[in-house]
Amino acid sequence: MKTSWTPIKTAISFALCGAAFAFVPAQAGQGASPAAQPARPAAAVMLPGDDFYAWANGEWMAKTEIPADRGSWGAMYALADESNGRIVKLIEEAAASKSASAEARKVADFYTAYMNESAIEAAGLAALKPRLAKIAALQDRAALARTLGEFLRADVDPLNATNFSTPNLFGVWINQGLTDPSRNVPYFLQGGIGLPDRAYYLDASPKMAELRTKYQQYIVAMLKLAGYDNVEQRAARIFALESELAESHASREESSDIQKANNLWTMKDFAAKAPGMDWNAFMKGARLSGQDRFIAYHPGALKGAAEQVAATDLATWKDYLAFHSMNQYASTLPKAYADLRFEFYGKGLTGSPQQSPRWKRALAATNGAMDDAVGKLYVAKYFPAENKAHIQKMVANIKDAFTRRIDKLDWMAPSTRAQAKEKVRTMYVGVGYPDTWKSYGGLQVSPLDALGNVMRAQEFHYTQQLAKLKQKPKKTDWAMPPQLVNAVNLPLQNALNFPAAILQAPFYDPKASDAQNYGAIGAVIGHEISHSFDDMGAQFDAQGRLRDWWTKEDLAYFKKASQKLVEQYNTYKPFDDLAVNGQLTLSENLSDLAGLAAAYDAFKVSPSGKGTGLDADRAFFTGFAHAWRSKMREASMRRVVLTDGHAPGQYRTYTVRNLDAWYKAFDVQPGQKLYLAPEQRVRVW
Repeated sequence: MKTSWTPIKTAISFALCGAAFAFVPAQAGQGASPAAQPARPAAAVMLPGDDFYAWANGEWMAKTEIPADRGSWGAMYALADESNGRIVKLIEEAAASKSASAEARKVADFYTAYMNESAIEAAGLAALKPRLAKIAALQDRAALARTLGEFLRADVDPLNATNFSTPNLFGVWINQGLTDPSRNVPYFLQGGIGLPDRAYYLDASPKMAELRTKYQQYIVAMLKLAGYDNVEQRAARIFALESELAESHASREESSDIQKANNLWTMKDFAAKAPGMDWNAFMKGARLSGQDRFIAYHPGALKGAAEQVAATDLATWKDYLAFHSMNQYASTLPKAYADLRFEFYGKGLTGSPQQSPRWKRALAATNGAMDDAVGKLYVAKYFPAENKAHIQKMVANIKDAFTRRIDKLDWMAPSTRAQAKEKVRTMYVGVGYPDTWKSYGGLQVSPLDALGNVMRAQEFHYTQQLAKLKQKPKKTDWAMPPQLVNAVNLPLQNALNFPAAILQAPFYDPKASDAQNYGAIGAVIGHEISHSFDDMGAQFDAQGRLRDWWTKEDLAYFKKASQKLVEQYNTYKPFDDLAVNGQLTLSENLSDLAGLAAAYDAFKVSPSGKGTGLDADRAFFTGFAHAWRSKMREASMRRVVLTDGHAPGQYRTYTVRNLDAWYKAFDVQPGQKLYLAPEQRVRVW
């Protein structure tokens, strides 16, 4: 489960390894595979074999409404809301306590400043004015390049991203090299656009055209509010520049192809392969001067952006940077700016009719600034040691089950099998919280300066990331904080993270049966393990090195079997005019399939699973389906289907169609809508 996570950006947005939880809109699907269907009670579904998702979740679907401040809702969202409520109480207690640690008080001050709306109104754009003045003073393209570098900030892991766009012209991610695990290097990622993906600029459909119009209206309104003149013309030029940048962006499918991202550049390569930008000035601004190796993850976007730095007039670039500065920090600006941003990004892009309460936005910002410090508070109160021990035992059991499955693969050569088993054996699995916490000693936080706090926190985080360039890569570094309801596989580290917040009901319940827990959190654990062997993860060896360790015959079989899963998911249509992209979602679908199978095997050999009958199997598969129950508004669903590497929740539940045990548990017969003949069931791992 990876995420573009929203306690950083507005609440918590989930993605098991990147997943997005979605629901079926009211349109009927087409084709031989099960159709997308509107919500209905479980009683209306004749058999689990017709629609297992609706059979397991129908009652929940019928009585559950998406909250007004959300574009989607589901089991994980509800769990996150509960966790967030707990965290806010802990922060408020720290604010009121005279004995709170210095770090806890710093967390409380950050949260308090964000909640102080009167101070934010009084401050206006004060904290942003030095940045806007710097932009207005730009005199030449060398200064533009240096400023673009200064605005660079640390970005998300591209191997786990659900969105490759960043508010700055580029994003930078610092981690070990793709082929050299001995040192950390900067990865350069595409960015610079205000819409979620290049498709939003290039797709000719009426819905996309409507969103483009709304986005341009938003740019106009933001510039007008800030006191700019000729706002219509400025907005048109800004949008035209973004459209040019989008043209050079890689698609989601291309971004998911790690081989296309494996581009080692030296400083000389930037001028030769991406001319038009003063790269020396840019690197100086970004504090990356002296680096001799970079990964150009999106080389086409680097080239396209550099071309626009040279071709687009300086006045347009100044307007572009001013708008994006206000857009990026709008949530911490006076209410008029925050409301404008929500009107487009909330209502327009996700369909959410109502903005989240202030406390949720304050917590999101606090998590984004001091995630580990908040995590310490959460873990101390809500993650018992016995839960960690139980999960670690489940992890060991599922790793063993996956190893046994590898041993039984008749298509895998001994040499490939040995390396696959070594990868499982050496995998680091972090449960609950990191071995070492990040320090926030150097971060300055004021209880009266919300915007300044956010900007200083971003700078502080970037400085921490730059420090990694002088350090050896660490397998045990975490990519997620403990209070995030999510999980992740880190292929470069051959590591997994299972934050404490996901290790609670409905995913893990110490009071529930092992069958239910293995079906829910066990499938999540298996999913993350399996990511090491999906179409991307399988390209990395036990040391996290991008390397071909497969025989040609093994790789050919793997690709052929994977293609069957692509074709299976291509048949799922949440809308008449939009189908799930089986290739885009392949990594997650492979991991769902292998992870569920390994979790089932682990349960059946566990003390509580040995000798159990069909009731236990039904509880296992139902636990899996409950974990994926979700609803989405149409705008959110369309965005997810177009840009997310995860299939909507209903279709992820349909993974069960490929497991023989599911057919036996629910007596699924030919003629039922989900039935697949044994030879049609996809079997990879």
